[in-house]
Amino acid sequence: MTPPLQQQPRYIQLAQTLIAEIESGQYPVGALIPTEFELCDQFGASRFTVREAVKRLVQLGMVARQPGVGTRVLGPRQETGYTQVIEGLTDLHRYTAETRLEILKRDVVEVSGDLAKRLGAKPGEAWLLLEALRRTATEAPLALSSIYIHPAFRGVEIGSGDDHTPIYTRIEQQFGEQIVEVTQQLEGMAIDTRSAQLLGVKRGSPALRVTRAYRNRRGEIVELAINTHPADRYSYSQTFRRDDRGALT
Repeated sequence: MTPPLQQQPRYIQLAQTLIAEIESGQYPVGALIPTEFELCDQFGASRFTVREAVKRLVQLGMVARQPGVGTRVLGPRQETGYTQVIEGLTDLHRYTAETRLEILKRDVVEVSGDLAKRLGAKPGEAWLLLEALRRTATEAPLALSSIYIHPAFRGVEIGSGDDHTPIYTRIEQQFGEQIVEVTQQLEGMAIDTRSAQLLGVKRGSPALRVTRAYRNRRGEIVELAINTHPADRYSYSQTFRRDDRGALT
């Protein structure tokens, strides 16, 4: 049984409510949604929370801010791309809940050279390699993923009927492991021939490569996911807030 997710940030909850109201027709195309002050009163929320919620709708292409006029509805959610907002592990759960993973290939591979160094592995270790497509509701795949799983967890069960559960969550459930840190690296790149064929784009098209390393309490990499996103199907958003010392985190 999948454990319940952590409570979502308040601005995400507000954004989801506004999304539902726009998609239901409560705020039709061309109409103005309530002002920030009105939304603060409606939701009993701070102006910062409301502003972040509206920003998410802007990122989804549902509304546009017009200085001196207000925030006007453009239409329902656009399905041509995906905007990922990262605040913590909860958002990674949400990403997998909103998309599905289609496994193309499952192999055990011996790692060596730069790959072994990247994994923190000894040359010759046999890691599980999953090649998969990440999809949204549209037909076009959102990403091509190469997922390396530590030899101790090669037996992880990934059922085709449950493709919304994060792989690291399955490892935690099946083996009693705990992921405590996720590091992430973003790189611009051009898509190679094979990846272009699988993603349905032209070779050399611009892409964003997002590499995530999931580590346990011992600092070991349990899972390394290398995700190649065509540039026109994915965007990434992250919020930085000041801590008690005034530093941005």
